[in-house]
Amino acid sequence: METLLRLPEVLTRTGIGSKPNLYAKIAAGTFPKPVKIGGRAVAWPESRVQQWIDAAIAAADKEGQQ
Repeated sequence: METLLRLPEVLTRTGIGSKPNLYAKIAAGTFPKPVKIGGRAVAWPESRVQQWIDAAIAAADKEGQQ
């Protein structure tokens, strides 16, 4: 079963820092969209957040090798 992460946890895990920054990344297509979990509540599947983190680390590693 997939764990769903709410906004504070996503901000903590990614280091993005703020809700406006996160939603700007979503609008730009550089961060996964949340899933609606009821009413106005949204969450992010943990696996998608982890994939984004892994890709960010890989990109940073690649830049460091150049």
